[in-house]
Amino acid sequence: MDGIVQGVGFRPFVHRLATGLGLHGVVGNDERGVLIEVEGNPEAVAAFTDAVRHRPPPLASVERVTTRPLPVTGEPGFRIVPSTGRDHGRALISPDVATCDDCLRELFDPADRRHLYPFINCTACGPRFTIVTASPYDRAGTTMAPFAMCPACAAEYHDPSSRRFHAQPVCCPACGPRLRLLVPAGTEDARPPGRWAEVAGDPIAGAANVLRRGGVLAVKGIGGYHLAVRADLEDAVATLRARKRRAERPFAVMTPTLATARHLCTTDPHEERLLTAPQRPIVLLARRHIPSTPRVPEPGLASAQGVRAGDGGDGSACGAEQRSGDVAAAVGPLVDASVAPLIDPSVVTLIAPSVAPCDRMLGVMLPYSPVHHLLLREFPQPIVLTSGNVSDEPIAYLDADALSLLGGLADAFLLHDRAIRTRADDSVVRVVRGREVPVRRSRGHVPRPSPLVRAARRPVLACGAELKHTFCLARGRHALVSQHIGDLENYETLRSFTEGVRHFERLFGIRPEVVAHDPHPEYLSTKYALERGDVQLVAVQHHHAHIASCLTDNGAAGPVIGVAFDGLGYGLDRTLWGGEFLVADLTGFRRAGHLATVPMPGGAAAIRQPWRMAAAYLADLSPSVPDSVRQGPTDGAAHLASISGRFPDGGHRDPADGAAQLTGLSMSFPDIGRRGHAEGNAGTAGLAVRERNAARWDAVTALAARAVNAPLTSSAGRLFDAVAAIAIGRDTVSYEGQAAVELERAAAPGEAGTYPCRIIGAGRAEGPGAGRADGGEEMFVAMGHDLVRAVVDDLGAGAEPGVVAARFHNGVARLIVEGCVRLREQTGLCVVALSGGVFQNARLVAGTTAGLEERGFTVLTHKNVPPNDGGISLGQAAVAAALSHPG
Repeated sequence: MDGIVQGVGFRPFVHRLATGLGLHGVVGNDERGVLIEVEGNPEAVAAFTDAVRHRPPPLASVERVTTRPLPVTGEPGFRIVPSTGRDHGRALISPDVATCDDCLRELFDPADRRHLYPFINCTACGPRFTIVTASPYDRAGTTMAPFAMCPACAAEYHDPSSRRFHAQPVCCPACGPRLRLLVPAGTEDARPPGRWAEVAGDPIAGAANVLRRGGVLAVKGIGGYHLAVRADLEDAVATLRARKRRAERPFAVMTPTLATARHLCTTDPHEERLLTAPQRPIVLLARRHIPSTPRVPEPGLASAQGVRAGDGGDGSACGAEQRSGDVAAAVGPLVDASVAPLIDPSVVTLIAPSVAPCDRMLGVMLPYSPVHHLLLREFPQPIVLTSGNVSDEPIAYLDADALSLLGGLADAFLLHDRAIRTRADDSVVRVVRGREVPVRRSRGHVPRPSPLVRAARRPVLACGAELKHTFCLARGRHALVSQHIGDLENYETLRSFTEGVRHFERLFGIRPEVVAHDPHPEYLSTKYALERGDVQLVAVQHHHAHIASCLTDNGAAGPVIGVAFDGLGYGLDRTLWGGEFLVADLTGFRRAGHLATVPMPGGAAAIRQPWRMAAAYLADLSPSVPDSVRQGPTDGAAHLASISGRFPDGGHRDPADGAAQLTGLSMSFPDIGRRGHAEGNAGTAGLAVRERNAARWDAVTALAARAVNAPLTSSAGRLFDAVAAIAIGRDTVSYEGQAAVELERAAAPGEAGTYPCRIIGAGRAEGPGAGRADGGEEMFVAMGHDLVRAVVDDLGAGAEPGVVAARFHNGVARLIVEGCVRLREQTGLCVVALSGGVFQNARLVAGTTAGLEERGFTVLTHKNVPPNDGGISLGQAAVAAALSHPG
């Protein structure tokens, strides 16, 4: 039996089924899945076969059942036999699974021997992928191998009637991992840096006290360490931001119950199903209009300055030696039960403003491990729970590294001695038009395979892109996309990528013969691909990979009209693409249309400072600026190496900005004052964005006019940045995609107005398909400058920024529909695939999809991998697999 049939209780299920039908035989794991030998009454054998095919355990996924007759042995009984592993690594592995209801009942049952035990699990729940060291999936091939089962656990493990029958991570307080709470060692006057001491007593109660009194708690989870603070306390959240150097990017919160999540946010049935699903992702939800004001620290409560001196709000002074005062004193007697709680569990608290500044959305998740359930039972309030890492680096997962790297950020550590083999961040999703759209695919989903439309005839490694990096291994029809790695721009993340590739190759027994990569010459993933020996290299253009990813996600081969809107990608003409209309299938594409190009003054600086993009667009609109502002195609290769500028809080530029693009056709250019009030100055003189950046405005527009350090781009994300600077004053960003996100959030609900945008012909199509029987048609250009003009006009007429933002989104949707209609007239294609980070924007996706469907199109959107660059590796693998077929 092939599929996800290991680590999901399949062998115990088979044992119970066979014995219930009076059958004899054996079942065991092998290198490919599960091997069953069964004999008995033919009708019973047929019923058995039907059941394993069609009614497997809930967590299992049966892909293929192969049967053949065997001689009857006559041996009585049915047994689970030891696993075999002659052909190492062919079997699939289950993702990690949230704690099940049965285990939760036992966890809080005082009569149960696992009462309050933080590592309770069974065949239906618990860690899987993050603890697996080798295949087949047996205890010896997990990080539970050092923990020998006690007699009671061994009896359950071998009892066919037990939920823990062959549950590999089974354990209890007598034989399993142990939880500990660590605080800085020493006294207030003599505290050696980097030294930690274990606190006596109940670690959960002590950890709850750290949270209660405003401290930062590092928590070892399923796939790595998190940093936690109470979500209602502004001082605590501000302290975490300062230490983590995370200026504005929203934090996610974990709520104790679904009821708490409902109080904080509006939820629909689909969102609630996602919140309570076994994967337990972070779900982006619309916040209720609850006042969120800073909470005044209560007497004895640690403030941002009281817990740590020298933070100063600028992220400086993050060493453990710079703590002020005794941390034990700051967070209170950690295990003193007499300390009165500072909260009333019956009152749902507010969320501090710094959790998600000025954001209508909130990332919410529910507890998914026993540690979380115990901690939020002791401290029944929402907590911030963010990845435990230093800026730019992957989530910490090894204990020694965590203590070293996070020691300057956390006041205490709640950790345990069960090792994590593979780090995995929390997955992130949102719901658009009743459908799940992945934003980050990681814990709970990886390594579940994606089926390839065309099987890979040779093993493939797809190296992915740069931001939101994943890689993918493919064999046959299975494409195994990795967990979220991060932004591939430093040594630690590169090491996480290369170690992850080696682990996947060993775990799944795949030795790549074909390596697919992005053609971007400076991506670290591309350089890694070029250094692999004895492989066939396949370069897959960035936006083709986006569309191929969407096709694969929908089980389609194409051809389709592909709309790939993102931040940046290396184009065939050596400029920076990002607003693309393609005619594509899995083997090739042609560029049939795109947004009009515009200079990026300062290169990477234009990504960090959206006002520069506003300046470039406005200069193009000004009658005083000559046509030479937009030179012909400029070589973008030299600029690509530098377009990875870092953001103040450690983020990076986005080739998947998460927003929209163009519109607008008003030929007048009225005078616009601050925030849209006319002041009577000519041209751009009265624009608030120009006034705010007057000292550098002329120099930046001169860069754009002379095409000096100003590569041309057709990027939808950069156009969105320009509008965000003009309409809502977002001149600079501290994390990638911030301007796009904020403009989406600012858009007025229910606004139906729109902006038109010209689409003009501009030359021949580009791409591998151009010149073929179906290619070579004229390529159109959508005039994004019309959008900027319309935004300026509307603001000048007194329109509110939120109304302008909404009309902008509506105009983008209209533009996409009109571009697709034009291509349908050329090609006869009626299917549209939407991909790229822009299509994380729920408002844009909803408007575009509705408009396309009204015009008779079938619309494909992502459902299993993200539309952003996290899905690029799947698209690369799909293209490489399709190209392996002759013809």
